[in-house]
Amino acid sequence: MLEQPEIKQAMQQYIDHFNANDLESLLGLFSETASLEDPVGSIPIEGTEPIRQFYSKVVNGDTKIKLMTPICGSHSHSGAMAIEIETNAKGEKVVIQAIEIMSFDEFGKIMNLQVYWGKEDLNFS
Repeated sequence: MLEQPEIKQAMQQYIDHFNANDLESLLGLFSETASLEDPVGSIPIEGTEPIRQFYSKVVNGDTKIKLMTPICGSHSHSGAMAIEIETNAKGEKVVIQAIEIMSFDEFGKIMNLQVYWGKEDLNFS
């Protein structure tokens, strides 16, 4: 069974790899059968290649993730974190406030990533 420190470390690595624009290391955190729902309520993205296509659009040097609270573990193979995603859209700065929930397999790979945010969580400047 995964322990909370391992879950929290994997979630921090997700942020670190994303912000370093290290697509391959970021993708290495995911299981081959992982699913990604960003935002929750959209059609889930499933499998290695579709997840690669998704992240290749956002791991680009213009988008950064900022951790807003400590990463929270659980009594299962899951963790949650509050984040801000800062990016540029058509020359305008956009900040998205979101909650990410990750579930892990027994090897510490991300099995499921859900990102909670809605249109009210977008801030333009």
